[in-house]
Amino acid sequence: QVQLVESGGGLVQAGGSLRLSCTASGSIFSIDDAAWSRQSPGNQRELITIIYSSGGVMYTNSVKGRFTTSRDNGKNTVYLQMNNLKPEDTGVYYCGTRPRDTTWAGASWGQGTQVTVSS
Repeated sequence: QVQLVESGGGLVQAGGSLRLSCTASGSIFSIDDAAWSRQSPGNQRELITIIYSSGGVMYTNSVKGRFTTSRDNGKNTVYLQMNNLKPEDTGVYYCGTRPRDTTWAGASWGQGTQVTVSS
């Protein structure tokens, strides 16, 4: 059973930075794709970044140029570096993993970490 634990959330002023971490257990992390999603107040949960087992990355337009995702397979950990944070980035951030070549519908997700950006 895959378990994911996020950390690093908190309260930050607009323009500030946070780094989220997510450590996985129960799977062969190096062959999993990993992702970050967020749920902002009043909005549906959205997928914001993917880092593939190959190392390729995808960012949704709203975070391009500000967020960077990376992974350390030796530590079974995926990171999300968030710079130039905006109030609209406020929400609960979740990390997820899936075996490569499967769909996100069957992914495993963590419990989430709260990020609050004050204006």
